[in-house]
Amino acid sequence: MSKLLAVLVATLSLAALAAIIVSNGRKTAPPASSAIDDSPRQPMVAQPGDGNADPAATSEAADSLVTEPISLPPHPLLGEAADAVLAELTPEGVVGADKQLVEVIRRVADSAPPDRSLPSLVVDYPLDESIFPPEIVAPTFLWHEPAAEADTWLWQFDFGSDTERIYVLVPGNPPPAGPIDTRCLTSTNEIYRGTEYQQSARAWTPDVPLWAAIKQRSTAEPCRATVFGFASAAPRKALSRGELHLRTSTDPVGAPIFYRDVPLAPSATQEGVIKPLSDAFLPLIGLRLRDIGKPESRLLLSGMLTCVNCHSFSDDGKTMGMDLDGPANDKGAYVIAPLAKETVIGNEHVISWNSFKEKPEGHKTIGFLSRLSPDGQYAVTTLNESVYVQNFTDYRFLQVFYPTRGILGYYSREDREIRALPGGDDPQYVHCDPVWSPDGQYLVFARAEARDAYPPGYKPAAHAGDPAEVPIQYDLYRMPFDGGRGGTPEPIAGAAGNGMSNTFPKVSPDGRWIVFVKCRNGQLMRPDSELWIVPAAGGTARRMRANTSRMNSWHSFSPNSRWLVFSSKANTPYTQMFLTHIDDEGNGSPPILVPNSTAANRAVNIPEFVNVPYEEFASISVPATEYLNVGMRGIELFEQRKLDEAMVQFKEAVRLEPNYLEGHVSMAVILIEKGRIDEAVPLLEKALTLDPDCWFAHANLGLIRGQKGDLDGAIGHFLKAVAINPKHHGARMNLGQALANKGMLEEATVHFQAAVDLATEDAGSRINLGSVLLERGLLKEAVAQYEKAVEIAPDLLIARLGLGEALAQQGEFAAAVAQFRRARQADPNDLGAINGLAWLLATSPDDEVRNGKEAIELAKAACAATGSRDPLLLETLAAAYAEAGQWSEAIATGTSALTLAESQNPRVAEELRQHLANYRQQKPVRFVTPGAG
Repeated sequence: MSKLLAVLVATLSLAALAAIIVSNGRKTAPPASSAIDDSPRQPMVAQPGDGNADPAATSEAADSLVTEPISLPPHPLLGEAADAVLAELTPEGVVGADKQLVEVIRRVADSAPPDRSLPSLVVDYPLDESIFPPEIVAPTFLWHEPAAEADTWLWQFDFGSDTERIYVLVPGNPPPAGPIDTRCLTSTNEIYRGTEYQQSARAWTPDVPLWAAIKQRSTAEPCRATVFGFASAAPRKALSRGELHLRTSTDPVGAPIFYRDVPLAPSATQEGVIKPLSDAFLPLIGLRLRDIGKPESRLLLSGMLTCVNCHSFSDDGKTMGMDLDGPANDKGAYVIAPLAKETVIGNEHVISWNSFKEKPEGHKTIGFLSRLSPDGQYAVTTLNESVYVQNFTDYRFLQVFYPTRGILGYYSREDREIRALPGGDDPQYVHCDPVWSPDGQYLVFARAEARDAYPPGYKPAAHAGDPAEVPIQYDLYRMPFDGGRGGTPEPIAGAAGNGMSNTFPKVSPDGRWIVFVKCRNGQLMRPDSELWIVPAAGGTARRMRANTSRMNSWHSFSPNSRWLVFSSKANTPYTQMFLTHIDDEGNGSPPILVPNSTAANRAVNIPEFVNVPYEEFASISVPATEYLNVGMRGIELFEQRKLDEAMVQFKEAVRLEPNYLEGHVSMAVILIEKGRIDEAVPLLEKALTLDPDCWFAHANLGLIRGQKGDLDGAIGHFLKAVAINPKHHGARMNLGQALANKGMLEEATVHFQAAVDLATEDAGSRINLGSVLLERGLLKEAVAQYEKAVEIAPDLLIARLGLGEALAQQGEFAAAVAQFRRARQADPNDLGAINGLAWLLATSPDDEVRNGKEAIELAKAACAATGSRDPLLLETLAAAYAEAGQWSEAIATGTSALTLAESQNPRVAEELRQHLANYRQQKPVRFVTPGAG
């Protein structure tokens, strides 16, 4: 212990890591804390970026949706009207706008040359030969006009005969802006306003009666839709022309679409870990049901404090399966629940794939892309998986995620057992994406040679599609299920061995087709993913016409096999939902957007048809996760420092869910706060039985062991905490301090340096590293750390003291005295600053620095403040007397210091005996720098 800093030893204790607490039912790291921070422990509740309020406490209120207003001047012909219609229909006759506009319509229509010689107007949407479901709401027509003077457009719909036609005069306003969910705005996403091309489009949406008339008359034959551009001031001259054909199918979609509605808000935690969605945003995940004939969807579930994800339904619409993150960080929890108008998910409906008896010891499985059987009696999944995961802060493609190892397993609802499926359990391969044939007799799945998710020499990918991704290409296989007996996998011709990655198969309910995703590498959310169709028995695969320019996946067949719903990022980074029609020959149609499925800054994913009437599926409630809501109330009370009331809530949460890991740790935190550390130990040990990788349980046990003087036990737990979470700053600090207290200075240096690397602008990290470097005699390096700490926090007293000590040991006494004087300016009553300055003024070898008189005044003040009971302060006073030549006072004060030190600190006592011998020979004490003999 250095002489100048010896008085400060009591402030250098273990960092307070006890404050987990829990945020939204997940583990949340405590705030970073330096080893010199003895402030009260506080929980860190995750918040959305940019200071938004915690969405867990925010309902999906209408005022969270904001639509940017568009101010447009009145149109020269239409004024404020959205359009003017002239319908020449039989038997309705002529239905139309006022006479003046009818005249304009006829002039424009008559002016168009029959030879189509006008400049081409590009119709962007719908695409030519689009097929619409009979029940879908109206699309928004989008087009681009080549003539700069055009300010009005005439849409002409022809229905196969010269006697039926509809004209619509439209102002061609800019595309409508969708509503923005303000709760989802963060520093890692943006309000997407479209490319320059998208923003320059013209737009028009038919009203309900008009769209119904168009659909009704476009079933027998396609409707030809022609659009003419012209200037309102010169309606007799058409300037441009565009055309498409659209048709309305007689095949209804026939079922609502169930889907996830999610924010895209990646976040980087304080440990440097990127998460695709921060815990604070979990309550903003919505599960929705969409009847495409209605203008908006129905919100079935939101406000969850845990993640709900991939889902499927039995073919009869009676059973739902869904991933649901469970207690103790169990991402293998899975729901199998009966579907009802008001669906209730209780504990009895939740299983865990981690209860698989053949799971390797210590391995956690997630149950990758689980799928219910057509009759709802089985669920098949990937078990024992290794998954390659890379997360990015680019919200457009924020994650790469695919398995590199794993076997097929299934759960039987009859005997509630999880078993490996023979034929899909060869560890030489990874088996994933299993789906059922409509009769439940066989499975189709993706398979590839197994490999390490993170092989030696692996470098993290920087973005989706980066060549640095672990390479893997899957092929599709077919295999009997045979009541769980399995069979021999056989590759599916057309979806295997084609030099691409073939994944995510879906079998049509009529058993005729498989639609799958093809991409260059991996699977799921790939920028280059495309939908391909192949006969179910194998054959020639064809690229589907519905593919968009970017990411086509997450597809599902309608119950009648005639429609496919899928997700794409073609229009916006916020994934949208599209439909395509599939005819008897497996031919698909251009993509049809399902509009108004969510806010413009939220994404639609995993759309799935559910074979149940829309009116019979109204809500989902999850009593199985009520313990999380109780736990959140505990957090709120903890933050209000109502510890007893918080404890009641956490106890109730653990009663509801005995495996609620965070509840056990939270109770332990409260007990630590109350000083009842012995009672906290069994709770933390219980947490470790639930999750051996619970790093903050290890960290808190390390804190307790350290407080009880068991440095070896503390170091052991801190080492485990750091091994599990190497990027947590506070854990590194605590480990470094425990090692330093143990005298393991080199090892302490490693972890203090790691803490500095994790938080380069944290002064406390610099101070701790500087202190251990100083103890090791690495003076130049110590000075550099202390100087950086002073630069970061000029008023931080301990940084000045450390820098003063390091400078003194380098022999730079004037500079050292300057630092101690600056420290006294920050706090004139600080004993460390007073004692350090007095000691240098009394003992410096530099004649220009020493000042015995001032040293006596300072040392007397320090001794008076402690009742002359501190041997170190008395030693400084004795040295000051000696410097002033007051030898009798020096001897008397030194003797008093020695008497106290003999009972308090034998090491200091030996030093005092040497100093006392000097005083008796009328020799002053001089500061000795390292290596000074």
